[in-house]
Amino acid sequence: MNAAAEIGVIGGSGLYALLDDAEEFEVSTPYGAPSDPITVARVGDRRVAFLPRHGRDHRYPPHRIPYRANLWALRALGVRQIVAPCAVGGLRPELGPGTFVVPDQLIDRTSGRVQTFYDEGAVHVSFADPYCPAGRAVVLESARELAPVDGGAMVVVEGPRFSTRAESRWFTAIGGAVVNMTGHPEAVLARELALCYTAIALVTDLDAGVEGGPAVTHEEVFRVFAANTERLRGVLLNAVLQLPAERTCPCPTALDGIKLPIALP
Repeated sequence: MNAAAEIGVIGGSGLYALLDDAEEFEVSTPYGAPSDPITVARVGDRRVAFLPRHGRDHRYPPHRIPYRANLWALRALGVRQIVAPCAVGGLRPELGPGTFVVPDQLIDRTSGRVQTFYDEGAVHVSFADPYCPAGRAVVLESARELAPVDGGAMVVVEGPRFSTRAESRWFTAIGGAVVNMTGHPEAVLARELALCYTAIALVTDLDAGVEGGPAVTHEEVFRVFAANTERLRGVLLNAVLQLPAERTCPCPTALDGIKLPIALP
């Protein structure tokens, strides 16, 4: 099988396999190996690459995921559009477990993570709107039967611990809708490679500061994600079929007019 793919899916907690009859490929990058071998298969007339961001055995905690290698490897295979499912905590009472959210904004609260490919030169990419508008529209339509929430800011924390109640209430006060540990730098690295990137967030719990709820637990997050995996898989497979063949969104021109210090794959 040819390793080339046009669409990438970066899977989150509990979603370690997506494609049937797929072939695995080892991809080397200047930033080391990605989280796992990348599987490529045909979905309809589209070639799709799947990469589990934590590794299939969940060996990478959120702050140790090789984000640069993951994004670089996908682009090297030909991927130009990415759909990225992830588990999140709800920061509002109405965003309870089982809710799907397609965020339109991101608030970075991580620390110490490498978040750029460009360590030399002046490469300042626009990140005012972190997610691809075309991809968001497709995912919202693909998930229509699940009544997804259109928009909201995803607060990304360093992890691997969960938030305190005070932090959780603060995230809500500054405009957060959901909280997550992996959405950054994944989104900005995709933008730095001029890729389309769309997040689809599955709420697994109400965060600790929401209406005095119980503390978030590892077991509960994985239980709720597992219970919704098949619904999420259906949304993803439908979405990859509907993504536009020609990219007319702003993402492909994100690097226009910028002199890059490195050659992109």
